Parts: sequence; C-alpha cells; structure tokens
Amino acid sequence: MSVRELVVLGTASQVPTRHRNHNGYVLRWDGEGILFDPGEGTQRQMLRAGVAAHDLNRICVTHFHGDHSLGLAGVIQRINLDRVPHPVTAHYPRSGQRFFDRLRYATAYRETAEITPAPVDSDGVVVDTGSYTLHTARLSHPVESYGYRLVEPDGRRMLPERLAAHGVRGPDVGRLQREGVLGSVTLDDVSEVRRGQRFAFVMDTRLCDGVYALADGCDMLVIESTFLDEDAVLAEEHGHLTAGQAARVARDAGVGHLVLTHFSQRYTDPGEFERQARAAGFEADLTVAHDLLRVPFPKRRHTP
Repeated sequence: MSVRELVVLGTASQVPTRHRNHNGYVLRWDGEGILFDPGEGTQRQMLRAGVAAHDLNRICVTHFHGDHSLGLAGVIQRINLDRVPHPVTAHYPRSGQRFFDRLRYATAYRETAEITPAPVDSDGVVVDTGSYTLHTARLSHPVESYGYRLVEPDGRRMLPERLAAHGVRGPDVGRLQREGVLGSVTLDDVSEVRRGQRFAFVMDTRLCDGVYALADGCDMLVIESTFLDEDAVLAEEHGHLTAGQAARVARDAGVGHLVLTHFSQRYTDPGEFERQARAAGFEADLTVAHDLLRVPFPKRRHTP
C-alpha cells in the first residue's frame, strides 16, 4: 500500500531548544523518502521517528545556514554505514557547492553508497521521475535559497456508471485505459481527470514571487513562520515570514493543508501561531508542527 505522509524531525529556527530540534522533514511519497533540510541532530531524530537511512532516496537542501544543513554530514555517513543499495540524489544551491563538499567529507569514513550531487541554480524542473516532477523556485533570503515543489501528474478516474452506460466491462476497461479508445467509446466518455497531488516546502524567505509559485494549489504546504505578526519588521530584516504572512499565502494559493514550522526560540506559546494564522483568514486544515509529528497527506481533491 502506498503511503504519503510528512514526518517532522525538527522545528527550531537558528538554534535547537529543550523541546525543538534543528530542522528536518521527511516526505514519504509512496515508495520514496525525501529528506528536506537536515539540521544538526537529524540522524538521531530519524532514529526516534522510525525513519531509516534505507528509506531515503533524495535529499533537498534549501540553503546552507546551519539549522538547515549541519546534519547533512551525519546523514550522508549513515547512508554509507548502512550500505544503502540505491542511489541517493542530493539537491542544493549550486552557489553552496563548497559547503556541500565540506559537509559530505567532514570526517573520515568508508564510502559504500552512491550519493549523486544535483545542484540547483535556477527556477524550474530539476527531475521528472515519471511518478512526480520536482520543481524549484528562488526565495528571498540573505543567502541563496530555493524552495521545492513536488507535483504528481494528473491521472484519470474511471466512472462505473458511464462504463455501464457504454457497455464497457471486464478486460475492456483496462484496454480502454491503455489505448484511449474502444470502438466508438473514448476515455473521456467514461472517466474524468484525477488531479495529481502537490506538495511544497518553503523555508527561510521574505514574501516574494517564488513563495506564491511554490504554494499555488498545493494539497500540503510546509512553510516557515519564524516570527509572530508583531515582529514583522524583524522578519523582513532577517529574511523570514510571520505566521500571518504564511497563512495569507496559503489562503490566496488555495492550499488544502498548511503546516507551520521553523519557530523562533523567543516564543513559548505555539498556539499563538495558529491563532494568528486563523486571524489572517486561512480556514482549511492547519497544523502547527512539533518534533516527531506525523502528518498524513490529505485525501485527493475531486476537482481538477
């Protein structure tokens, strides 16, 4: 059975706290695992969350500030220690190549696994696996930063009542799906578009075009909300979003499930992030993330 869920490993911005680890997020997408922004302590958080090195197929780093990348060294060494048999592809800003190289070879170890670097230097599609495409968009932060967007291709949903009306049954259903036509019956006659699901991961950034492009129509949006709205000036100065800004992006983009994360240590009440997000007009599903949380991916939408 395919599984789609977000596993939250850490939610702290800048420094870990007693209750929050550095960033780290694993998207389980059917048979694949994509690790986003492995901050310090990610390897241990994976253990606590039940995520193994063998589960990882791809690593996506938004930028090379420490809270988003210091765990890369340990994760890569664990992939090699466990002799992961499949290639693991790493995406990161090309301008940070020297940081990736230093983290990859931070200490001595025996290389037994295939780590494939695939640096990013522009907006667009970075990979098309057939089951999804992975897009990037430039964000607005003091260092070069990219967000990621995963898009599943649209499919078709067969409609039993239309199949029956056209007398299509048994093996002919599969034939029609494969060939698109069966006698005078077309696929459009007996099916409708099944919208592919969409996921976006948006970390350290001010409001910019890239944020909106990544969030557009997503079933799940994982987005930083480092500051509360009363500290909007600080957010702008340091290249971050507030809870209200993140929620308005999600509202305007038609997001199905909003996940707020990357919280400043200055705040002690996580509930305030939800209150400000709701006050900003976001009415769909909302999660204020905490460490080791598992968030099931939303059910498919019925309209294209």
